[in-house]
Amino acid sequence: MPLIETESLVLKTYNLADADKIVVVLTRDHGVIRGVAKGAKRLKSKFGSGLELFSIVQLTYFQKDAVELVSIQKAELIRSYFSVASHPEFLQKFSYLSDLLVTFSPPHDPNETLFRMALSCLDAAKDYATSFASIGVYFELWILRLAGYLPDWSKCDTCGRTFSDADESRIDSNFHMICVSCGRPNDSQRLARGQRLLFDAARRLSPADFAQVVSTRQDDIKELSTTLKRIISRSVGREVTGETSLTIGT
Repeated sequence: MPLIETESLVLKTYNLADADKIVVVLTRDHGVIRGVAKGAKRLKSKFGSGLELFSIVQLTYFQKDAVELVSIQKAELIRSYFSVASHPEFLQKFSYLSDLLVTFSPPHDPNETLFRMALSCLDAAKDYATSFASIGVYFELWILRLAGYLPDWSKCDTCGRTFSDADESRIDSNFHMICVSCGRPNDSQRLARGQRLLFDAARRLSPADFAQVVSTRQDDIKELSTTLKRIISRSVGREVTGETSLTIGT
C-alpha cells in the first residue's frame, strides 16, 4: 500500500457517514482519483480548508490494489480560489467543467497537459471575472481535443483544402468541417466564419489571452459553445445543453 504525494485540484466533495467525505480530485501525476477523507466534516479536521472546491493542494494518500477509493491522509493548501469561487456564475460554470473533466478522464490515467490546462482556466477566471463564458468555451474545446473527440477544423474534411480566415465553411452531421464547394445544404449546416476563427484562436492562445481577444465576440462565443456542446453530447451519449445538464455520480 504505497504512500503517494501529488499536486491536485479538488473537483468535488460528497458527504459520507457522519464525519467523512468522498473527494474527487484531478492530480498532476495520476489523473482523476476518488478518495475518502476521514473526519473531514469535523470542526477541527486535520484537512482544514484543504478540501474546498477548486483548491490546489499537495495531496497525500494511500492506494490499495483493486480498491477504487484511496485513503486521503493530508491535503496541504497550495493555492485557493475562494475569492472567485463564491461567485454563483463561477461556481455553476466550473462545476460543469469539473463534470467534463471526470467524464472525459479515465480514473488513474495521468495527463499533465489536461492538468495544466485546468489550472490555467482557473487562473484566467480569477483574473477576468467577466469572461466565464469565454473560458468555458476554451475549456470545452480543449477537453474534446485532448480526449480525441474534436475533428480537425483547419481544413476541409472532403477535399483537404486548408481554410483561410476569409473562407466560409459548413459542418456535417459528424461535426467535420467542409468547404462550401463540398458541402450540400441538405446534409450539412453553415458554420459562421467567426466560430471557426475563435476555434483557431483557442488552439493558439492561453485561456487568459483568449478571454481578452474575444471579449467583444460574445455572440460567436455563445454559438460556438452550442456547437461544442453538441459534440460533447454525441461523445458522452446523452444531451448536454447547459451547465446543469451533465451530472456525474460517484
